[in-house]
Amino acid sequence: MLINDQIRVPEVLVIGPNGEQVGVKSISDALTLAGYAALDLVLISPNANPPVCKLMDYNKFRYEKQKKQKEALKKQKASMSELKEYRLSPVIDVGDFETKLRNATKYLEKGDRIKLTVRFKGRQMAHTELGKEVLDKFADRVQDIADIEQKPKLEGRTMTMLLIPKKDK
Repeated sequence: MLINDQIRVPEVLVIGPNGEQVGVKSISDALTLAGYAALDLVLISPNANPPVCKLMDYNKFRYEKQKKQKEALKKQKASMSELKEYRLSPVIDVGDFETKLRNATKYLEKGDRIKLTVRFKGRQMAHTELGKEVLDKFADRVQDIADIEQKPKLEGRTMTMLLIPKKDK
């Protein structure tokens, strides 16, 4: 945006700091008016006939604009949940299972999505139902705070399942 001496048009429509129309003024009169009010003359609409300028504190305007952009960015980040991945084994021990379950529960409560992966090694491929049981058990334990987005699916040597946090009603 052009301000004060950067504006290079002969006449402008001046709008006061409270939104009232001051009228069409020459650029020198408008700058004098801005000087008396201790404000900046900011070119708002350069394509209008005559161009529209407003009397405002430009630094304050810029600061508030940046503040709004940061807020919008925060809201955007909040709406984009992260994807956390947990690797399980078809023969996972109870303690390990409980630890991963506890950590995943924290992330689900925070609003993140969880991807559970079971990797089969060697002869474990003959018993893929064990991996499916582990994933089903995990989903069953978090069913009060999470929904299954993708059911357990075997792809090569890995079986994956996606959990998403439940929407508050």
